[in-house]
Amino acid sequence: MDSRGALDGVRVVELANYVSGPYAGMMLADFGAEVIKVELPGSGDPFRGWGTVDYSPTFGSVNRSKKSVALDLKSAAGKAAALKLIATADVVIENFRPGTLERLGLGYETCRAGNPRLIWCSITGFGNVGPLSDRPGYDTVGQAVGGLLSVLTDMDNPKPMGISFSDHLAGMVAANGILAALQARHRTGKGQRVDTSLLEATVSFIGENAARFFENGKAPNRATRTHTAQVYAFVAGDGKPFVVHLSSPEKFWQGLTRVAGHPEWLDDPRFNPRKARQKNYDVLRGALSDIFRTRERDYWLQRLTEEDVPSGPLYDFAEVFADPQVEALGMRVSVPHPKLGKVDLVRNGVRMSETPVRIDRPSPELGEHNREILGE
Repeated sequence: MDSRGALDGVRVVELANYVSGPYAGMMLADFGAEVIKVELPGSGDPFRGWGTVDYSPTFGSVNRSKKSVALDLKSAAGKAAALKLIATADVVIENFRPGTLERLGLGYETCRAGNPRLIWCSITGFGNVGPLSDRPGYDTVGQAVGGLLSVLTDMDNPKPMGISFSDHLAGMVAANGILAALQARHRTGKGQRVDTSLLEATVSFIGENAARFFENGKAPNRATRTHTAQVYAFVAGDGKPFVVHLSSPEKFWQGLTRVAGHPEWLDDPRFNPRKARQKNYDVLRGALSDIFRTRERDYWLQRLTEEDVPSGPLYDFAEVFADPQVEALGMRVSVPHPKLGKVDLVRNGVRMSETPVRIDRPSPELGEHNREILGE
Protein backbone atom coordinates (compact mmCIF):
# COMPACT_ATOMS: atom_id res chain seq x y z
CA MET A 1 0.00 0.00 0.00
CA ASP A 2 1.33 3.40 -1.03
CA SER A 3 0.51 5.87 1.75
CA ARG A 4 1.31 8.94 -0.34
CA GLY A 5 -2.02 9.15 -2.13
CA ALA A 6 -2.83 8.89 -5.82
CA LEU A 7 -2.20 12.62 -6.47
CA ASP A 8 0.93 12.95 -4.38
CA GLY A 9 3.15 15.64 -5.95
CA VAL A 10 0.26 17.48 -7.64
CA ARG A 11 -0.04 21.12 -6.56
CA VAL A 12 -3.45 22.78 -6.78
CA VAL A 13 -4.07 26.50 -6.32
CA GLU A 14 -7.66 27.19 -5.33
CA LEU A 15 -9.07 30.63 -6.09
CA ALA A 16 -12.57 29.73 -4.99
CA ASN A 17 -15.14 30.34 -2.27
CA TYR A 18 -18.36 28.78 -0.98
CA VAL A 19 -18.99 25.19 -2.20
CA SER A 20 -18.39 24.21 -5.83
CA GLY A 21 -14.71 25.13 -6.21
CA PRO A 22 -13.72 24.22 -2.64
CA TYR A 23 -15.50 20.87 -2.94
CA ALA A 24 -13.53 20.06 -6.09
CA GLY A 25 -10.32 21.07 -4.33
CA MET A 26 -11.21 19.01 -1.27
CA MET A 27 -11.71 15.90 -3.38
CA LEU A 28 -8.24 16.35 -4.90
CA ALA A 29 -6.79 16.90 -1.42
CA ASP A 30 -8.39 13.65 -0.28
CA PHE A 31 -6.47 11.94 -3.08
CA GLY A 32 -3.19 13.39 -1.82
CA ALA A 33 -2.78 16.62 -3.79
CA GLU A 34 -1.32 19.70 -2.11
CA VAL A 35 -4.19 22.20 -2.26
CA ILE A 36 -3.34 25.84 -1.53
CA LYS A 37 -6.40 27.97 -0.92
CA VAL A 38 -5.96 31.68 -1.72
CA GLU A 39 -8.23 33.85 0.43
CA LEU A 40 -8.98 37.51 0.97
CA PRO A 41 -7.02 38.94 3.93
CA GLY A 42 -9.12 39.70 6.99
CA SER A 43 -12.26 37.75 6.10
CA GLY A 44 -11.30 34.85 3.85
CA ASP A 45 -13.89 32.54 2.33
CA PRO A 46 -17.37 33.81 3.36
CA PHE A 47 -18.17 30.36 4.76
CA ARG A 48 -15.64 31.00 7.54
CA GLY A 49 -18.28 33.22 9.13
CA TRP A 50 -20.95 30.51 9.15
CA GLY A 51 -19.94 29.05 12.51
CA THR A 52 -18.18 29.74 15.79
CA VAL A 53 -15.08 31.89 16.16
CA ASP A 54 -12.84 28.82 16.31
CA TYR A 55 -14.44 26.65 13.63
CA SER A 56 -17.14 26.76 10.97
CA PRO A 57 -18.53 23.31 10.12
CA THR A 58 -19.82 24.69 6.81
CA PHE A 59 -16.34 25.87 5.85
CA GLY A 60 -14.62 22.86 7.38
CA SER A 61 -16.72 20.34 5.47
CA VAL A 62 -15.25 21.39 2.10
CA ASN A 63 -11.81 22.74 3.05
CA ARG A 64 -10.13 19.95 4.99
CA SER A 65 -6.51 19.02 4.32
CA LYS A 66 -5.79 22.33 2.54
CA LYS A 67 -3.28 25.09 3.12
CA SER A 68 -4.41 28.72 3.35
CA VAL A 69 -2.63 31.82 2.13
CA ALA A 70 -4.12 35.30 2.42
CA LEU A 71 -3.53 37.52 -0.62
CA ASP A 72 -5.15 40.73 -1.81
CA LEU A 73 -5.43 40.00 -5.52
CA LYS A 74 -6.30 43.63 -6.24
CA SER A 75 -2.94 44.85 -4.96
CA ALA A 76 0.23 44.76 -7.03
CA ALA A 77 2.06 42.69 -4.40
CA GLY A 78 -0.83 40.25 -4.05
CA LYS A 79 -1.15 39.83 -7.80
CA ALA A 80 2.60 39.26 -8.19
CA ALA A 81 2.58 36.65 -5.41
CA ALA A 82 -0.41 34.91 -6.97
CA LEU A 83 1.25 34.77 -10.38
CA LYS A 84 4.40 33.36 -8.85
CA LEU A 85 2.38 30.75 -6.99
CA ILE A 86 0.34 29.76 -10.06
CA ALA A 87 3.58 29.33 -12.01
CA THR A 88 4.39 26.42 -9.67
CA ALA A 89 0.93 24.85 -9.90
CA ASP A 90 -0.32 21.83 -11.78
CA VAL A 91 -3.96 22.86 -11.38
CA VAL A 92 -5.88 26.07 -10.73
CA ILE A 93 -9.51 25.94 -9.57
CA GLU A 94 -11.57 29.14 -9.69
CA ASN A 95 -15.27 29.92 -9.41
CA PHE A 96 -15.47 33.63 -10.14
CA ARG A 97 -17.88 35.12 -12.65
CA PRO A 98 -16.50 35.06 -16.21
CA GLY A 99 -14.01 37.86 -16.79
CA THR A 100 -13.29 38.63 -13.12
CA LEU A 101 -9.79 37.17 -13.00
CA GLU A 102 -8.99 38.55 -16.45
CA ARG A 103 -9.70 42.05 -15.16
CA LEU A 104 -7.29 41.39 -12.31
CA GLY A 105 -4.59 40.24 -14.72
CA LEU A 106 -4.87 36.65 -13.47
CA GLY A 107 -6.80 35.00 -16.29
CA TYR A 108 -6.10 31.66 -17.92
CA GLU A 109 -4.27 33.02 -20.96
CA THR A 110 -1.96 35.11 -18.79
CA CYS A 111 -1.19 32.30 -16.38
CA ARG A 112 -0.65 29.53 -18.91
CA ALA A 113 1.84 31.67 -20.87
CA GLY A 114 4.42 30.96 -18.19
CA ASN A 115 3.14 27.47 -17.37
CA PRO A 116 2.00 25.55 -20.49
CA ARG A 117 1.38 22.39 -18.45
CA LEU A 118 -1.20 24.22 -16.31
CA ILE A 119 -4.66 22.72 -15.99
CA TRP A 120 -7.15 25.53 -15.38
CA CYS A 121 -10.60 24.61 -14.06
CA SER A 122 -13.28 27.29 -14.12
CA ILE A 123 -16.64 26.78 -12.41
CA THR A 124 -19.34 29.37 -13.12
CA GLY A 125 -23.04 29.65 -12.54
CA PHE A 126 -24.26 29.39 -16.12
CA GLY A 127 -21.12 28.76 -18.19
CA ASN A 128 -18.68 31.18 -19.78
CA VAL A 129 -20.68 31.55 -23.00
CA GLY A 130 -24.33 32.28 -23.74
CA PRO A 131 -26.88 34.94 -22.75
CA LEU A 132 -26.83 34.10 -19.02
CA SER A 133 -23.06 33.80 -18.61
CA ASP A 134 -22.71 37.05 -16.65
CA ARG A 135 -25.43 36.27 -14.12
CA PRO A 136 -24.60 35.22 -10.55
CA GLY A 137 -25.28 31.56 -9.99
CA TYR A 138 -26.02 29.99 -6.62
CA ASP A 139 -27.07 26.46 -5.82
CA THR A 140 -30.87 26.66 -5.78
CA VAL A 141 -30.86 28.73 -8.97
CA GLY A 142 -28.79 26.01 -10.63
CA GLN A 143 -31.21 23.34 -9.42
CA ALA A 144 -34.19 25.31 -10.73
CA VAL A 145 -32.86 26.42 -14.12
CA GLY A 146 -31.24 23.03 -14.71
CA GLY A 147 -34.53 21.17 -14.22
CA LEU A 148 -33.41 19.12 -11.23
CA LEU A 149 -35.72 20.85 -8.78
CA SER A 150 -38.73 20.06 -10.98
CA VAL A 151 -38.32 16.33 -10.27
CA LEU A 152 -37.61 16.85 -6.56
CA THR A 153 -40.52 19.05 -5.53
CA ASP A 154 -44.22 19.56 -6.20
CA MET A 155 -44.36 22.18 -8.94
CA ASP A 156 -47.75 23.41 -7.68
CA ASN A 157 -46.36 23.95 -4.18
CA PRO A 158 -42.58 24.19 -4.73
CA LYS A 159 -40.11 23.91 -1.89
CA PRO A 160 -36.32 24.31 -2.10
CA MET A 161 -34.11 21.40 -1.12
CA GLY A 162 -32.21 20.98 2.14
CA ILE A 163 -28.89 20.30 0.42
CA SER A 164 -26.80 22.16 -2.14
CA PHE A 165 -27.18 19.66 -4.99
CA SER A 166 -25.95 21.83 -7.87
CA ASP A 167 -22.95 23.17 -5.94
CA HIS A 168 -21.75 19.70 -5.03
CA LEU A 169 -22.52 18.30 -8.47
CA ALA A 170 -20.46 21.06 -10.09
CA GLY A 171 -17.59 20.30 -7.71
CA MET A 172 -17.67 16.59 -8.56
CA VAL A 173 -17.88 17.26 -12.30
CA ALA A 174 -14.98 19.70 -12.01
CA ALA A 175 -12.83 17.19 -10.10
CA ASN A 176 -13.66 14.54 -12.69
CA GLY A 177 -12.60 16.88 -15.51
CA ILE A 178 -9.38 17.77 -13.71
CA LEU A 179 -8.47 14.10 -13.25
CA ALA A 180 -9.09 13.49 -16.96
CA ALA A 181 -6.95 16.52 -17.85
CA LEU A 182 -4.12 15.26 -15.62
CA GLN A 183 -4.22 11.92 -17.42
CA ALA A 184 -4.23 13.67 -20.81
CA ARG A 185 -1.25 15.77 -19.75
CA HIS A 186 0.60 12.60 -18.76
CA ARG A 187 0.14 11.45 -22.37
CA THR A 188 0.63 14.75 -24.25
CA GLY A 189 2.67 16.92 -21.89
CA LYS A 190 0.16 19.75 -22.35
CA GLY A 191 -2.22 21.41 -19.93
CA GLN A 192 -5.69 22.57 -20.87
CA ARG A 193 -8.73 24.51 -19.75
CA VAL A 194 -11.57 22.66 -17.99
CA ASP A 195 -14.92 24.44 -17.82
CA THR A 196 -18.12 23.51 -16.06
CA SER A 197 -20.96 25.32 -14.32
CA LEU A 198 -23.83 24.76 -11.94
CA LEU A 199 -26.13 24.64 -14.96
CA GLU A 200 -24.03 22.17 -16.99
CA ALA A 201 -23.42 19.86 -14.05
CA THR A 202 -27.10 19.88 -13.13
CA VAL A 203 -28.41 19.27 -16.65
CA SER A 204 -25.91 16.44 -17.12
CA PHE A 205 -27.12 14.88 -13.85
CA ILE A 206 -30.75 14.64 -15.03
CA GLY A 207 -29.77 12.66 -18.12
CA GLU A 208 -32.05 9.70 -17.34
CA ASN A 209 -35.19 11.81 -17.14
CA ALA A 210 -34.02 13.95 -20.05
CA ALA A 211 -33.63 10.89 -22.30
CA ARG A 212 -37.21 9.90 -21.52
CA PHE A 213 -38.35 13.45 -22.27
CA PHE A 214 -36.51 13.41 -25.60
CA GLU A 215 -38.32 10.19 -26.46
CA ASN A 216 -41.93 11.12 -25.62
CA GLY A 217 -41.91 14.91 -25.25
CA LYS A 218 -43.53 14.72 -21.80
CA ALA A 219 -41.87 16.75 -19.04
CA PRO A 220 -41.29 14.46 -16.05
CA ASN A 221 -42.26 15.43 -12.51
CA ARG A 222 -41.48 14.12 -9.06
CA ALA A 223 -43.86 11.16 -9.53
CA THR A 224 -42.55 10.05 -12.93
CA ARG A 225 -39.61 7.97 -11.77
CA THR A 226 -41.32 6.73 -8.60
CA HIS A 227 -44.02 5.16 -10.77
CA THR A 228 -41.63 3.85 -13.42
CA ALA A 229 -39.12 2.35 -10.97
CA GLN A 230 -41.82 1.31 -8.49
CA VAL A 231 -40.38 3.30 -5.61
CA TYR A 232 -42.44 3.65 -2.44
CA ALA A 233 -42.16 5.38 0.92
CA PHE A 234 -44.28 4.34 3.89
CA VAL A 235 -44.76 5.16 7.57
CA ALA A 236 -44.99 2.13 9.84
CA GLY A 237 -47.25 1.74 12.85
CA ASP A 238 -44.61 3.18 15.19
CA GLY A 239 -44.38 6.37 13.12
CA LYS A 240 -41.02 5.46 11.57
CA PRO A 241 -40.63 5.81 7.78
CA PHE A 242 -39.07 3.34 5.38
CA VAL A 243 -38.73 2.81 1.63
CA VAL A 244 -39.19 -0.01 -0.88
CA HIS A 245 -37.65 -0.04 -4.37
CA LEU A 246 -39.03 -2.84 -6.53
CA SER A 247 -37.20 -1.89 -9.75
CA SER A 248 -37.85 -4.41 -12.55
CA PRO A 249 -37.03 -7.98 -11.35
CA GLU A 250 -40.34 -9.79 -10.90
CA LYS A 251 -39.08 -11.67 -7.84
CA PHE A 252 -39.14 -8.48 -5.80
CA TRP A 253 -42.83 -7.92 -6.58
CA GLN A 254 -43.57 -11.54 -5.69
CA GLY A 255 -41.76 -11.17 -2.38
CA LEU A 256 -43.67 -7.99 -1.58
CA THR A 257 -47.01 -9.71 -2.08
CA ARG A 258 -45.98 -12.37 0.44
CA VAL A 259 -44.88 -9.76 2.97
CA ALA A 260 -48.18 -7.91 2.52
CA GLY A 261 -50.14 -11.13 2.94
CA HIS A 262 -51.78 -10.83 -0.46
CA PRO A 263 -50.37 -13.50 -2.79
CA GLU A 264 -53.56 -13.17 -4.85
CA TRP A 265 -52.24 -9.82 -6.10
CA LEU A 266 -50.01 -11.84 -8.44
CA ASP A 267 -53.16 -12.62 -10.44
CA ASP A 268 -54.76 -9.19 -10.10
CA PRO A 269 -54.88 -7.46 -13.52
CA ARG A 270 -54.52 -4.07 -11.80
CA PHE A 271 -51.00 -4.98 -10.74
CA ASN A 272 -49.78 -7.34 -13.46
CA PRO A 273 -47.69 -7.02 -15.53
CA ARG A 274 -45.36 -4.30 -14.26
CA LYS A 275 -46.87 -1.65 -16.55
CA ALA A 276 -50.19 -2.22 -14.82
CA ARG A 277 -48.55 -1.58 -11.45
CA GLN A 278 -47.09 1.62 -12.83
CA LYS A 279 -50.51 2.72 -14.06
CA ASN A 280 -52.18 1.83 -10.75
CA TYR A 281 -49.33 3.02 -8.57
CA ASP A 282 -51.53 5.09 -6.26
CA VAL A 283 -53.98 2.23 -5.72
CA LEU A 284 -51.17 -0.16 -4.76
CA ARG A 285 -49.44 2.43 -2.59
CA GLY A 286 -52.67 3.09 -0.71
CA ALA A 287 -53.27 -0.59 -0.04
CA LEU A 288 -49.70 -1.13 1.13
CA SER A 289 -49.82 1.97 3.33
CA ASP A 290 -52.80 0.58 5.21
CA ILE A 291 -51.02 -2.72 5.73
CA PHE A 292 -47.70 -1.24 6.84
CA ARG A 293 -49.41 0.96 9.44
CA THR A 294 -50.40 -2.15 11.38
CA ARG A 295 -46.91 -3.05 12.64
CA GLU A 296 -43.66 -1.36 13.64
CA ARG A 297 -40.90 -0.55 11.11
CA ASP A 298 -38.41 -3.15 12.33
CA TYR A 299 -40.95 -5.91 11.81
CA TRP A 300 -41.64 -4.93 8.22
CA LEU A 301 -37.98 -4.42 7.35
CA GLN A 302 -37.17 -7.86 8.74
CA ARG A 303 -39.93 -9.44 6.67
CA LEU A 304 -38.87 -7.57 3.54
CA THR A 305 -35.27 -8.66 4.08
CA GLU A 306 -36.35 -12.27 4.51
CA GLU A 307 -38.07 -12.05 1.13
CA ASP A 308 -35.06 -10.27 -0.43
CA VAL A 309 -37.12 -7.18 -1.29
CA PRO A 310 -34.92 -4.05 -1.69
CA SER A 311 -35.88 -1.85 1.26
CA GLY A 312 -34.45 0.24 4.03
CA PRO A 313 -35.24 2.61 6.86
CA LEU A 314 -35.62 6.29 5.98
CA TYR A 315 -33.08 7.67 8.44
CA ASP A 316 -32.48 11.10 9.87
CA PHE A 317 -28.84 12.09 10.42
CA ALA A 318 -28.70 10.77 13.99
CA GLU A 319 -29.84 7.36 12.76
CA VAL A 320 -27.46 7.38 9.77
CA PHE A 321 -24.35 7.79 11.90
CA ALA A 322 -25.54 5.29 14.52
CA ASP A 323 -26.17 2.61 11.92
CA PRO A 324 -23.77 -0.37 12.23
CA GLN A 325 -23.21 -0.52 8.46
CA VAL A 326 -22.23 3.16 8.28
CA GLU A 327 -19.95 2.60 11.26
CA ALA A 328 -18.40 -0.47 9.63
CA LEU A 329 -17.60 1.62 6.54
CA GLY A 330 -15.94 4.30 8.69
CA MET A 331 -17.91 7.16 7.15
CA ARG A 332 -17.52 9.42 10.21
CA VAL A 333 -13.94 10.48 10.74
CA SER A 334 -12.50 12.35 13.74
CA VAL A 335 -9.68 14.73 12.85
CA PRO A 336 -7.43 16.43 15.45
CA HIS A 337 -8.05 20.17 15.76
CA PRO A 338 -5.56 22.57 17.40
CA LYS A 339 -8.25 24.49 19.31
CA LEU A 340 -11.23 22.17 19.64
CA GLY A 341 -9.37 18.92 20.25
CA LYS A 342 -11.09 17.23 17.33
CA VAL A 343 -13.72 17.79 14.68
CA ASP A 344 -15.82 15.13 12.96
CA LEU A 345 -16.15 14.97 9.18
CA VAL A 346 -17.57 12.61 6.56
CA ARG A 347 -14.89 10.79 4.59
CA ASN A 348 -14.61 10.64 0.83
CA GLY A 349 -17.04 8.11 -0.61
CA VAL A 350 -14.42 6.00 -2.40
CA ARG A 351 -11.93 3.47 -1.01
CA MET A 352 -8.65 2.67 -2.77
CA SER A 353 -6.52 -0.34 -1.87
CA GLU A 354 -3.08 0.91 -2.95
CA THR A 355 -3.26 4.70 -2.58
CA PRO A 356 -5.76 5.25 0.24
CA VAL A 357 -7.92 8.33 0.42
CA ARG A 358 -7.29 10.25 3.60
CA ILE A 359 -8.01 13.38 5.61
CA ASP A 360 -4.69 14.78 6.79
CA ARG A 361 -5.95 17.68 8.86
CA PRO A 362 -8.96 19.94 9.39
CA SER A 363 -9.57 23.14 7.48
CA PRO A 364 -6.75 25.70 7.86
CA GLU A 365 -6.78 28.99 9.73
CA LEU A 366 -6.91 32.01 7.45
CA GLY A 367 -3.39 32.69 6.16
CA GLU A 368 -1.95 29.86 8.24
CA HIS A 369 0.50 28.85 5.51
CA ASN A 370 1.60 32.26 4.19
CA ARG A 371 5.14 31.86 5.45
CA GLU A 372 5.45 28.23 4.33
CA ILE A 373 4.13 28.89 0.82
CA LEU A 374 5.14 32.50 0.13
CA GLY A 375 8.17 32.88 2.34
CA GLU A 376 8.83 36.13 4.24
